[in-house]
Amino acid sequence: MSFIDEFQANLESLPNILQKKYALIRDLDKSLQEIVRQNEQHCEQEIEDIKNGVRAGNITPDTSLIRFSDEALDEQKHSIRIADEKVALAVHAYDLVDTHIRQLDKYLKRFDEELRRERENAAAAAVLPATSLDGSVKSGRSSEGGRGGRKKTRLATATAAATAATEVAAAAVAANSTGMELDLPVDPNEPTYCFCNQVSFGEMVACDNPDCKIEWFHFGCVGLKEQPKGKWYCSDCAAAKNRRKSR
Repeated sequence: MSFIDEFQANLESLPNILQKKYALIRDLDKSLQEIVRQNEQHCEQEIEDIKNGVRAGNITPDTSLIRFSDEALDEQKHSIRIADEKVALAVHAYDLVDTHIRQLDKYLKRFDEELRRERENAAAAAVLPATSLDGSVKSGRSSEGGRGGRKKTRLATATAAATAATEVAAAAVAANSTGMELDLPVDPNEPTYCFCNQVSFGEMVACDNPDCKIEWFHFGCVGLKEQPKGKWYCSDCAAAKNRRKSR
């Protein structure tokens, strides 16, 4: 059962429980109002009787000796008990609602975390990040900045969402180290590189021509087995550079 189903199951009984408690509170309130009304009448009558007794000289006007009857006092105590019971029911109803609100907050937090993980997995599957040896991440050939400080080689970091595609790519590289064109499955949203027009995988080298249209190349596709020393140009840029020199 998902947390949404669990919350809905717990929430279904809440309205009936609250309705019963509110009905009890209404009944208690009616009883309380009736008892208060009766007690007010009794007290008013007893106060009037005391005044008449004092005027007639039958009652000593000593406030320490004047008190309401036991019946009137019992009515007041009973009204206090009913009021306390009303408060207890109201507090219990509030706690029930508050518990469900806290539970909803917890479920919303879990739901938000699941959505965040789904977005991260979708983003990782759409764009396979490639981390250079110095820890920098290249986003693709569409980026024009940071050409001067880039390293010659880098290792692609496979994400969990793209594990299968990475394994296929690695196998193709091992079987195709002579620079033959690789036929790998390509995500339409993932940038491609090299003469083979494939995604980033394995070790790659960057052309030092800042205007290179391809920019990054697989070692196997350009006949490299280790990091080149000094400046390195792809065959297209090297040919264009030689043509400019010969003019």
